[in-house]
Amino acid sequence: MSNLPKPPATHEEFVARYPRLREAWDLIHAAGEEGPLDAKTVRLVRLATAIGALREGAVHASVRKALAEGISAQEIEQVVALAAGTLGMPATVAVYSWIRDHAGE
Repeated sequence: MSNLPKPPATHEEFVARYPRLREAWDLIHAAGEEGPLDAKTVRLVRLATAIGALREGAVHASVRKALAEGISAQEIEQVVALAAGTLGMPATVAVYSWIRDHAGE
């Protein structure tokens, strides 16, 4: 996965300061990838989870990674549309703006 974008400098600083948290985070991610879902589906589920939790930083990171993995802006935007009924209009528009920060480039 060397084609993934580099995390923000603050993230790198944090995991350098707390390497055991980085190790734990890596284990959590690896455990979540075990199973029958393909890589694209896993990435879109992670994006949907970030959207549903209204975690702006996680949405930004998920969109950057999805685009780097070849997932189209249209596919990413469909995830937002699918979440609209649960999120409501104001939150959906906010999430859409976070996605457009990267997918609209």
